[in-house]
Amino acid sequence: MPATPPPASSHPPEALSPAAGDALLSTIRQAAAKLGFAHVGVADVDLRSAEAGLLAWLEQGFHGSMHYMQTHGLKRARPAELVPGTVRVITARMDYLPEATPAQWREQALQRLQQPDAAVVSLYARGRDYHKVLRQRLQQLAEVITQHAGPMGYRVFTDSAPVLEVELASRSAQGWRGKHTLLLSREAGSMFFLGEIFTDLPLPLTPTEPHTDYCGQCTACLTACPTGAIIAPYRLDARRCISYLTIEHHGSIDPKLRPLIGNRIYGCDDCQLVCPWNKFARRTPLPDFDERHGLGHAQLLELWQWDEATFLQRTEGSPIRRIGHVRWLRNIAIALGNALREADETGAQAIREALQQHANHPEERVREHVAWALAQKTQR
Repeated sequence: MPATPPPASSHPPEALSPAAGDALLSTIRQAAAKLGFAHVGVADVDLRSAEAGLLAWLEQGFHGSMHYMQTHGLKRARPAELVPGTVRVITARMDYLPEATPAQWREQALQRLQQPDAAVVSLYARGRDYHKVLRQRLQQLAEVITQHAGPMGYRVFTDSAPVLEVELASRSAQGWRGKHTLLLSREAGSMFFLGEIFTDLPLPLTPTEPHTDYCGQCTACLTACPTGAIIAPYRLDARRCISYLTIEHHGSIDPKLRPLIGNRIYGCDDCQLVCPWNKFARRTPLPDFDERHGLGHAQLLELWQWDEATFLQRTEGSPIRRIGHVRWLRNIAIALGNALREADETGAQAIREALQQHANHPEERVREHVAWALAQKTQR
């Protein structure tokens, strides 16, 4: 919310009649569509039923080194405590598959995972940083709301604070929590971002049908997870998740998990690639998420050659920049080690020579992972 937000009483319940609330919600949805959002809903702030699951997940240590999750504790499930005065949460979905994405994109992505020399970057991270795109557009949407409803207290979030966004989204008719723990939509699969506006404006709640899980008996995501991070339906141990390991985790990656990472150097889409619902994934009209610098078909040795200046230049405005050059090299070193085991003698020689370039890197994390990679033996 703003530095001096209006008190919650600035919008008492009687301030919006049902007709006025519905009209305002219609205006919000029209404005959201113009800003590139595919769907908007409104959720209540009572998430008490989600608290037990959150606490159990934290107590089991499944959050790994993401200590901020433990620090914020139950604030994640209590929007009115996180942002005092909040009575509603507007949830917004933004699709991210580029408009030019081919019909067989899932099959092509799965095939690329079988090419050891290929550098696999998660689909969502190949374009502009979604944090910036969503935050700006959510802010613009909030400004539209104030133009029609008057001053309100609000704060926008885009994966940037302790928010139970999947829980809020499912309670505002955006979809349901899949067995891989991501939100799923019958109309759009899961290839989208979520953002929220916490507000003291008592908007009408989005009607939701009784909880329905459309995953059925499917366990494709559990079977596909390379590291077994989805330990049970709806339960993710982040400490084993490749997205966590290559993005969130700062230190050394467990040697037992390194071979399982394969050629994935930033994030992992496997559980989404095999999900049947993603045959409905939608393309975005926004050019922000178009692929940059050939990241959809880059080779490991090509990206390994990026020095820090090149890395910073080519990841400007990208979510990849957040991991920094050291972790970039750490991740690629693991992938190169995995590629080395599959390479013929000519390919193996090229990989070894490339790895030697950073064998004496000033950062211990890089040296360690390079040494591991060089120790991998060709299995051919």
